[in-house]
Amino acid sequence: MFKKDLSASPRQKLKSSIQRHIRQSVLTTYPLLTPFIDDVMPKKASLEQMKLPDRVSLYVCDNQPLFFQHDTDALLPHLKLVHRFPQCFPTIRIDRGAIRFVLSGATLMAPGLTSKGGRLPEPNAREGKEPIGEGAPNEGADEEGRWSRELEKGEPVVVMAEGKEEAAAVGILVMGTKEIKEKGKGPVMEETHFLGDGLWNLSLD
Repeated sequence: MFKKDLSASPRQKLKSSIQRHIRQSVLTTYPLLTPFIDDVMPKKASLEQMKLPDRVSLYVCDNQPLFFQHDTDALLPHLKLVHRFPQCFPTIRIDRGAIRFVLSGATLMAPGLTSKGGRLPEPNAREGKEPIGEGAPNEGADEEGRWSRELEKGEPVVVMAEGKEEAAAVGILVMGTKEIKEKGKGPVMEETHFLGDGLWNLSLD
């Protein structure tokens, strides 16, 4: 989606009602961000929108990129936000062999997740445990970094990489994680925001 370099465009300050709507959408989609939402979107700060090519909007607060959105699709976190709050987003992990493909913008395929170095969610990993965060009683990463529930087709997800500490990409699943395990082949994510792409390199100064 962002393989080419992007140029900053004028930003538009959003009305308070729109800011509240986006804030609520963020909390609904990413409930584990609830304890940190005032750090992400301080109430006294202004949320701004920058329009990018291909009908993409980037939301910026205090000169920090937060989320982007294609048309009316789900709000996806910018990787710089993911790196600040890594435990707040659903994750999957690719093996070492898939890293260079993902970081070139190629379609993520199932074998990169089902191999020995890959990792997919383990359902109900937190069943019966203490709630992790407000509004997310059994959602979060376990000790090995597996998400505690299966992820469905159409859900946003963060892509970690074997042997790396920071997230490599963000996108929307085109196949649910349960189906990925069962089939073991086919595309998993087609359009992604990845480290080093145009959105990552976009200067907001």
